[in-house]
Amino acid sequence: MNSTSIREGLIQTVRGPIRPDQLGMTLPHEHLYDQLWEIPGRNDYAGQIDDDEVVYEEVLAYRNAGGQSIVECTVRGIGRSPEKLVRISERTGVHIVMGCGWYREPYYPPGDLIDRRSVDDLAREIIAEIEHGVASSGIYPGIIGEVGTDKSWVSAQEERVHRAAARAHLATGLALTTHSIGKPVGLTELDIFEDEGVDLRRVIIGHCDHAFCLSLEYQREILKRGAYAQFDSVGNKPPELEERAFQLLLKHLEAGYADQLLLSQDVCKVQHFRCLGGNGFTYVLETFLPKLRKAGVSEDLIQKMTIENPKRILTIMRY
Repeated sequence: MNSTSIREGLIQTVRGPIRPDQLGMTLPHEHLYDQLWEIPGRNDYAGQIDDDEVVYEEVLAYRNAGGQSIVECTVRGIGRSPEKLVRISERTGVHIVMGCGWYREPYYPPGDLIDRRSVDDLAREIIAEIEHGVASSGIYPGIIGEVGTDKSWVSAQEERVHRAAARAHLATGLALTTHSIGKPVGLTELDIFEDEGVDLRRVIIGHCDHAFCLSLEYQREILKRGAYAQFDSVGNKPPELEERAFQLLLKHLEAGYADQLLLSQDVCKVQHFRCLGGNGFTYVLETFLPKLRKAGVSEDLIQKMTIENPKRILTIMRY
């Protein structure tokens, strides 16, 4: 299928397509509105506060700190709110790129019947959103994902979703972003994408700085295969793990992988907001980048990770 809604060479935001040079400083893996507790067996109220004024203040603080764009990785079934994202973007001036697809197996909406549908059927649903907008909203996704796994392996249903995401990517040119906690699952995801014909340079493997992924060998294999390694829990770990992740990032920079590294915070729970004692969306800009500079990382490399790499991966590209 083809549609004028797919603008090759541009970046699709919730307010419409923009030129890549308009993107600027970007957090490539965040959540403004999400609900992660509405599944059987989960009793904690994980997710964000569904309060537009709180979200507005949090995003405005990011804008005032120098942020220009956010990739909102919330997908269907966990609280994706296209209309709310448009309003926040209009009020703050921050570009917001919205995700699509399905998250991980425990969070699949029962009514979506993931276990009963073919890969192609699931892919058609993703493609329809990309080409025609979400439902009747007229609001379009700009990235596929975050799609992911619940454990350190890919379940049968998750494999189906990954293959559907890959086929939607091939049909539309939107990049793929994953939820990948626990090695070696990111490599398994890459195997699936590669089997579907995906150019791995169009894939982001997420959560590379989580506790179960802090392995130089694991992260380096992702990079060697051409994908992006995303350090997206910056500021949300115990100090010892923060330092370990920081040192791994420096090793990758020293080895020449700056073009494949991304930085974000994965704000996704109430305690992550500034108004509730968290870092909000400003930690990368206000704390982490100064730490990189103090460690001797050049402005050129910082710009690659925060501006150039997000711009490249989010630009719609068919092949």
